Amino acid sequence: MNEPVLRNRRALSLHIPQPARRPGEHADFSGLRFPEPGEARRPELETTAAEMRDLAFSLIRVLDAQGEPVGPWTPSLSNDQLLAGLRTMLLTRAYDERMFRAQRQGKTSFYMKCTGEEAIAAAQAMALERDDMCFPTYRQQGLLISRDYPMVEMMCQVYSNIRDPLKGRQMPVMYSGRDVGVFSISGNLGTQFSQAVGWAMASAYSGDDRIASAWIGEGSTAEGDFHYALTLASVYRAPVVLNIVNNQWAISTFQGIANGAEATFAARGIGYGVPTLRVDGNDFLAIYAATRWAAARARSDLGPTLIELVTYRAEGHSTSDDPSKYRPADEAKLWPLGDPIARLEQHLVRRGALQEDDLKALHAEAAAKVREAGKEAEASGVMGQGQRLSAATMFDDVYKEQPWHLRRQRQEAGV
Repeated sequence: MNEPVLRNRRALSLHIPQPARRPGEHADFSGLRFPEPGEARRPELETTAAEMRDLAFSLIRVLDAQGEPVGPWTPSLSNDQLLAGLRTMLLTRAYDERMFRAQRQGKTSFYMKCTGEEAIAAAQAMALERDDMCFPTYRQQGLLISRDYPMVEMMCQVYSNIRDPLKGRQMPVMYSGRDVGVFSISGNLGTQFSQAVGWAMASAYSGDDRIASAWIGEGSTAEGDFHYALTLASVYRAPVVLNIVNNQWAISTFQGIANGAEATFAARGIGYGVPTLRVDGNDFLAIYAATRWAAARARSDLGPTLIELVTYRAEGHSTSDDPSKYRPADEAKLWPLGDPIARLEQHLVRRGALQEDDLKALHAEAAAKVREAGKEAEASGVMGQGQRLSAATMFDDVYKEQPWHLRRQRQEAGV
């Protein structure tokens, strides 16, 4: 029997997600709906992904508009701990500002700031144990700063000078700090999830007590590595905390291109049976509490947790990027979750731990520390100036025992 011929068929059209506003227009976040601080429930550690699926669509918030902590996720942190977190954020921002200026002055080829996202690294570093292994992106420099990695060495890595601990083998900002539990940064960020899950599986297999944590941007959730990692983490209950930093922009494409307009990024964990939390990424207390909860699950052999941290990239993707080409100029100022540093400062003032003069002193202290480190780092050279590493170092840290043919080639080359 012949099928009937359909007439007047409608032409199909391809859906291409569009941002709410374009350059030259005013920012518009009216489409975002955030729950009130304190609304999100706090489940027991043993809760399954299906039983807590609502938390993938909610938002864990602790600090209210007045800087007061509310709700079941309020952590017990002392004034000293909160001040330590604030110092980390202030140092990170001051470090970013100096290195950005250095790039503009031609002292390095490239730099990436994490302005507006400082609370993520600072709070999560505090929530994890010092010997847990971290697999960060290039916007978690606060992990190194929090773990007292020498800032001078961070700067020398950016300058690729003679004191560069990575011997010029990495792009600027691709730090690595094995002694402080910070795995080498990967430029193609999705691989950090795969590597973190593998490391966590090895830790569990060998009977270790350390867990892993990894970070990627929301754009990287569209890469295969994200899905491979979630599968393995779920199947083998890897002791790992997997963080999606949703800062709204992946280079020059908004988060809708990674399908953020259709569902939350946190929701992607549910299909893999991975418990998931969605957190205010500009709320230091909420980030700490959620990460501490996820770390406790991992240490209890309950497996992985996926955390979406909702924040905003206030600056360009890198020094090679001009955000005015693809988003309204006032977006950063109008981001409804505010500035993470200002919010923690407000909380510390409200609880009587700081006064306005103390805040000024802390800002000055951070600027002075960064300035001092900068002078020391630049004394060892910047891009195009100063001593260069010997060509012989290309063979260092590659082989446990250098092969004979490489030793001969070095001799023939005179290095």
